[in-house]
Amino acid sequence: MVAIGNYNELEVVKFVDFGVYLDSEDGEILLPIKYVPENLELGDKLNVFIYRDSEDRMIATTLKPKATVGQFAALEVKDSSKIGAFMEWGLEKDLFVPFHNQRTPMQPGEKHVVYIYLDESSDRIVGSAKLNKYLKPVDDELQEGQAVKLLITSASELGYNVIINDKYAGVLYHNEVFRNLEMGEETKGFIRKIREDGKIDVSLQQTGFAEVQDASQQVLDKLKTEGGTLNLSDSSDPQDIYAVLGMSKKTFKKAIGTLYRAGKVRLEPNRITLTGEE
Repeated sequence: MVAIGNYNELEVVKFVDFGVYLDSEDGEILLPIKYVPENLELGDKLNVFIYRDSEDRMIATTLKPKATVGQFAALEVKDSSKIGAFMEWGLEKDLFVPFHNQRTPMQPGEKHVVYIYLDESSDRIVGSAKLNKYLKPVDDELQEGQAVKLLITSASELGYNVIINDKYAGVLYHNEVFRNLEMGEETKGFIRKIREDGKIDVSLQQTGFAEVQDASQQVLDKLKTEGGTLNLSDSSDPQDIYAVLGMSKKTFKKAIGTLYRAGKVRLEPNRITLTGEE
């Protein structure tokens, strides 16, 4: 069967004035002429995204949506009505988010994280901002200290709610954040703690010895590429440290302290320099 809301590799079986038809187990599917690649021939196979048009017909496109069925994405609202909102996701037909799938009424220009799924009753692709029902309970796939992908979904009194590896809910606490984060931003993170109740705490950097070791090497590498000197010190602004090294001031101070004790750097009031002892 054709996977609606995802990519399918289909064979070209017919040319018409308005496009080409692709063969599938569910019958022939039109790829409109504006999406047809040059020099296409009968028998060629194309990787196309399949969805339903406004008349409920399956249709193919070579456009790439920002997310497919089964994925989370931060999308902007283009229009809204009493029955729902329409979000821009990279296709000519906007993604529909029914009103009952909205946590708060969506307004044009706003950005919301939604889960994209195939509605069983209509066989149409829709979105939902009620994310928790699509997230999985923690399992053996996650381990403390593991590097993961984070999607920032919302801010809270504790910090930020995140989605881990497109599957699990997590919390990034304020004291683990050392730079501005935006809703919908994707960033690398680490599993800090998996609690007995199944809740997951995450951080933007590794913790413990591994964190210091990694950060120390990062500072060394940066010093070498900058000719042996960095205009940073333990009194530098945290934003300046992050702009240069992508790490928090706390981690930076631990790293240069480790390098200083190892005799690899000299610490000066407004800069650090290599000693040349590797």
